[in-house]
Amino acid sequence: MLAKVLSSAVIGIDAFLVEVEVDITSGLPTFTTVGLPEASVKESKERVKSAINNSGYRFPADRITVNLAPANIKKEGTGFDLPIALGILTATRIIPQQIISKYLVLGELSLDGRIKPVRGSLPMALAAKHADYTGIIVPYDNGREASVVEDITVLPVKTLSQLVSFFRGFTQIKPEQTDISALFKDAKDFEVDFSEVKGQEHVKRSLEVAAAGGHNLIMIGPPGSGKTMLAKRLPTILPPLTFEEAIETTKIFSVVGMLEKDQALITKRPFRSPHHTISDAGLIGGGHIPRPGEVSMAQNGVLFLDELSEFKKHVLEVLRQPLEDTKVTISRAALTITYPSSFMLVAAMNPCPCGYFSDPKHECRCTYPQIHRFRSKISGPLMDRIDIHVEVPAVPYKDLRGSADAESSKKIRARVSAARERQSQRFKRTKIYSNAQMLSRHIKKHCKIDDASCNILESAIDKLGLSARAYNRILKIARTIADLDGESHIRVDHISEAVQYRNLDRGKRFI
Repeated sequence: MLAKVLSSAVIGIDAFLVEVEVDITSGLPTFTTVGLPEASVKESKERVKSAINNSGYRFPADRITVNLAPANIKKEGTGFDLPIALGILTATRIIPQQIISKYLVLGELSLDGRIKPVRGSLPMALAAKHADYTGIIVPYDNGREASVVEDITVLPVKTLSQLVSFFRGFTQIKPEQTDISALFKDAKDFEVDFSEVKGQEHVKRSLEVAAAGGHNLIMIGPPGSGKTMLAKRLPTILPPLTFEEAIETTKIFSVVGMLEKDQALITKRPFRSPHHTISDAGLIGGGHIPRPGEVSMAQNGVLFLDELSEFKKHVLEVLRQPLEDTKVTISRAALTITYPSSFMLVAAMNPCPCGYFSDPKHECRCTYPQIHRFRSKISGPLMDRIDIHVEVPAVPYKDLRGSADAESSKKIRARVSAARERQSQRFKRTKIYSNAQMLSRHIKKHCKIDDASCNILESAIDKLGLSARAYNRILKIARTIADLDGESHIRVDHISEAVQYRNLDRGKRFI
């Protein structure tokens, strides 16, 4: 007897359909799984056998062959346990074939028949929807995650016996439903706020400009000046996630298995802050079984690299492609996987090994060769991809004791969102979403400046030692500042402010 059950597997962050074929014939009792199964899939036969027996059904003592089609793609994970078990029960005529053919099924089985959660249920639900299936059957703990996909029935189940009773028409399973609008109600509530930061007004302004234009940013300052504190508050002023961005981000967290048990959707922009001991595979993704790295986990959010100079140089160099292409391609002998990596890079570092170079209140004991070696860990090509450079000095005592309330994240976010909306209208017929992504032709079209602004730029390049590569960066930043002011044209003061955000290009003082 032959039975077919539809399931799914994940490559990268996208799911593809897998047809689980189960054939039971008379002969010596064997259980064979074919179709490029990896170790965890091959081990499913022991879980399936115990789950069927402990759920009150008879496991056939015959020759069982399980085929996972398409057979040319490697299958991994434990999500095929439930489809295989249902295929065996269908082949033994306990479950009608015509009913089970309407659903996509996934789930891991315990030995007692309980159904455990699996990774990637959201992209699998999207695959079922695109294939026009009636619904998807998922483990109970994956119900909320899969139910954010509209126009498809999501049936969460707890045990194998419950599901068999449903297919035989003895019981009903209540479909899982999620109110998408309710999920986004708390998306603007944060535990931290810019109003808590004392002083550092010019740094806050640079973060506002960076958020408004999607610009990468680096902060340089002595220990305790507030670099990490400021970076952690950047997501509070970024525009809220759209539903499409939330789905894209949630797919990545779902594949990695980092969604919380009752979490249906990622509704806040992610903030990822890996330790400086991270490997290149941990940062951009990879491994024996490729999985997303931190640059993909920060999709549509912020990747914060604290103590930038402490990261291994070869680890920092692998950031160049994700920053340029907004995607990461990982090639292996059997397959090539592409992960999205559209994020804002925010970095922080001390100006020298001791941390007090240029600090008027502390003596720097580093020699210039030491400072040079310290900063040379960050290569020119990587620094060229960072638009905004800002110094973060120590906070004066009067600012720490000040009673005046600083501007809240809510007010800053309103200006940032308005600026992003102007950019959205400007680039609506392109694949560009922010000023930071502009190419040369876009800069030429949207960043026209008058003679007075040209004079300032010329002075900056000639007298302040700014490099030629900083020219386009300054124009992009000036365009963002003009958007924050609601201006259609770039003014002299916009250029002047933009020049101030290129500190690391100035002469020998910075590298």
